[in-house]
Amino acid sequence: MSRDFTKIRAWQLSDDLTVEVYKTTKNFPREEVYGLRSQLRRAASSVPANIAEGANRSSKKEYLQFLSVASGSLAEARYFLHLSRRLAYMGEVDYSRASKLAEETSKTLSGLIHALKAEV
Repeated sequence: MSRDFTKIRAWQLSDDLTVEVYKTTKNFPREEVYGLRSQLRRAASSVPANIAEGANRSSKKEYLQFLSVASGSLAEARYFLHLSRRLAYMGEVDYSRASKLAEETSKTLSGLIHALKAEV
């Protein structure tokens, strides 16, 4: 059963978060190109990628597994955002914007997982 992942609100929000992370991390220090910048980008982009992959799985159980991985990646990205702010790689405005998107994504993704678990 294939679902159009682009219509899934959690995917839309996580896609916006990923774009925001890429824009914000452009200005990270050069020594972080393969460090924190890379880790943050990878964690953020893993969220919509896993939602998309899961949406195209045939069973709801498989879909839930991918949503769970997306949720873990989102938690990782939220920590890296926090660390980026503490290290002053990210200003308060950028952090606030990305953090709010991450929080909204988390709530939406949790709701999707909860709803799907009720169906399984």
